[in-house]
Amino acid sequence: MEQTRKRWPLEFKICAVTISREYKSVLRVAQELGISKHSLQHWKKLYTDGKLTLQKTSDSHTNRKELLRLKKEIKNIKLERDILEKSAGHLLQKRRVQYQFIKENTDVFPIIKMCKIFKVDPSCYYKWLKGLPTSRAERKVFVTSEISRIYHWSMGRYGSVRITKELSTIGIKTCRSFVGKIMLENHLQKIPKLKFKRTTISSPKYPVAENLLNQKFKVSNQNQVWVSDITYIGTKEGWTYLTAVMDLFDRKVIGWSLSETMKARDTTIVAFKQAMLNRPLDRNQKLIFHSDRGIQYACKDFVYLLTKREQIAQSMSRKGNCYDNAVAESFFKTLKTELIYQNKYTTIKKAKKSIIDYIKNFYNSCRRHSALGNLTIEEFHNQYKINSCTNVVHTAK
Repeated sequence: MEQTRKRWPLEFKICAVTISREYKSVLRVAQELGISKHSLQHWKKLYTDGKLTLQKTSDSHTNRKELLRLKKEIKNIKLERDILEKSAGHLLQKRRVQYQFIKENTDVFPIIKMCKIFKVDPSCYYKWLKGLPTSRAERKVFVTSEISRIYHWSMGRYGSVRITKELSTIGIKTCRSFVGKIMLENHLQKIPKLKFKRTTISSPKYPVAENLLNQKFKVSNQNQVWVSDITYIGTKEGWTYLTAVMDLFDRKVIGWSLSETMKARDTTIVAFKQAMLNRPLDRNQKLIFHSDRGIQYACKDFVYLLTKREQIAQSMSRKGNCYDNAVAESFFKTLKTELIYQNKYTTIKKAKKSIIDYIKNFYNSCRRHSALGNLTIEEFHNQYKINSCTNVVHTAK
């Protein structure tokens, strides 16, 4: 199929020739107008020879209107080109740098045109010019105040991930990187985690239970697996020993004991009995109670407490393998990082009060757990109920 040549209006040709004479550059004008260099040179020769004139169409109102439109369009193209040439180094800069460029060039270029080139709202520029905060700046101030509030409420325990999740629950949608940037700008540093130290004291004279858990830390219901461990907390009066029992399903600490001795009757037995009261077993439930090989878990008194209930099977970690009881170890690491190492306890009484308050009023109620998708324990239970109801509906269908 033969390609048809594009026909340019006579007024356009004359206008193009006039501009090329003004700029003294045929190539540049041809590129700006989207025509070939040879065509413009030909039109220029015809114009010089007097063969390209408006005499025949000077009375045509339509042609005059088109000529004015083309002249206006060419003027706009020239203006935008000049702005782009001068502002090339500012296009990828921050808003305030672009605003400063607009302010410095108001005598040269129209403000509306410069705002169009930078893709900014003129109203935002005028607000900046008057020293008024823009909607973007106002939002940043508001979000920063909320980030600071959540950070100090958590006593520095929350980093950017948990703060971002906390913001989303109150309707503030933002990304983790933005929260991290705000925290860095305001020197809000999360408490750094420390390396884990093994504290288990085992005895060869006590029998060892089989490792039934085998590092399977994901369970589908509560009262399937409980894990437990013991750690020590130093005060100026001496040591206090914390025994904790946690349900793997929702990571809730359901039993604990704070004692001044390491005897089983003061540690593991007390914590286990409290766990049984807080989360009693149904008749058809089978529970695995997992711990390390510590004396307090292997002694006769504690083993008898478990074995007299047929529903409970005892499980112990392999020798020297702290990863077999990683969830309980992780809780103590979190406790010490977020609470113990941030305080210097003068008395055992103050230490006990502080630890119980942390477990009951923060860890079990407010803290967001990465293992639960950064939900609190209450939010996790609500989501679990919703998912269970949805599954029942789908099954019924």
